[in-house]
Amino acid sequence: MRITFLGTGTSVGVPRIACKCPVCQSDNPKNKRLRCSILLEYGAHVVLVDTGPDLRTQALRYAIDRVDAVLLTHGHADHLHGLDDIRAYCFSMEGPMPCYADGRTMERINLVFGYAFDSPYKHALPQLDLRLIDGPFQLFGTEIEPVEVLHGRLPVLGFRVGSFAYVTDCSQISDASIKQLEGLDTLVLDALRHRAHPTHFTLEQALEMVERLRPRMTYFTHIAHDLDHDVTNRTLPGHAQLAYDGLVLEL
Repeated sequence: MRITFLGTGTSVGVPRIACKCPVCQSDNPKNKRLRCSILLEYGAHVVLVDTGPDLRTQALRYAIDRVDAVLLTHGHADHLHGLDDIRAYCFSMEGPMPCYADGRTMERINLVFGYAFDSPYKHALPQLDLRLIDGPFQLFGTEIEPVEVLHGRLPVLGFRVGSFAYVTDCSQISDASIKQLEGLDTLVLDALRHRAHPTHFTLEQALEMVERLRPRMTYFTHIAHDLDHDVTNRTLPGHAQLAYDGLVLEL
């Protein structure tokens, strides 16, 4: 399986609009963070995880010529509001794009993208086949295991695929979900900044979770402009590092 980090930034991205802080003004490309998303490639299939508002930029930057299915973690704007750009992939598909989401996210899609389901101009719209996630499911011959975590008070989904797991937008993980995340080779985990936040792990809280889960390697994502890539990584153990846009993992 090949994983590409399309974006590793927080909801406003990095650099943040109108910000003059050292990270936002940095020339280091690893401090340039689009909104969070990853691409999974296994077998002959391409699966997109989340469709944030930077999707078009990400698709062009990383030459994503096809998408076979979409997994959605939750319905917040920074993870969903690029869904309309999926229509570019629908043009060459024989049927609608399979989009897997929980019930809350489906409700959000129907509210924000209602035109995709009720318009006479179907050929010019994203063709979406919404599929409810209510437990583990098979996707192109591989089991996708949803892992529910809390984003503040909102339940959202992470995903485990074999020995890899992607858990973004997270401030609490239940004991039951921790059991789902044991025995990982690679974990991607939310780590926003040093200062406390009501809906995200701080870097220190994320490190505590890493010590509890003990994956072989962890990459932190959903990173705010508070964390300089190189400076922060020098303070971290070798088995936990900040991810960056364009990072590719071959698992």
